[in-house]
Amino acid sequence: MHRFSTGAIGIAQGNDEIFSDFSDGGDMWVGEGERLRRKLVVFDEPFRRPPIVHVGISLWDVHQNSNLRADIAAEAITNTDFEMVFQTWGDSRIARIRMNWIAFGELRYADDWDVR
Repeated sequence: MHRFSTGAIGIAQGNDEIFSDFSDGGDMWVGEGERLRRKLVVFDEPFRRPPIVHVGISLWDVHQNSNLRADIAAEAITNTDFEMVFQTWGDSRIARIRMNWIAFGELRYADDWDVR
């Protein structure tokens, strides 16, 4: 469990298309090649330290004759950004994916001292 030490808690959220491969015959749609996509998300305002980030799928457009497989994650989380990651494998044919995310964590106070 993460315990916040300050009363200044920030929540950021978004909804971003990760890829759309069906119109140009991309790897996800044809079912061969690179089956992993990453998208950098930059927060509008930095957190005091890396926040807790949750990701989910908000749009998932797939071929009707293939198996549905997905592994999603938030990786490389810093106080200013993180990467949304989508991966599939096997015969899965994915036309497009949109993911939503929410980040929450401590914010800086005007009274915080940065002693270096």
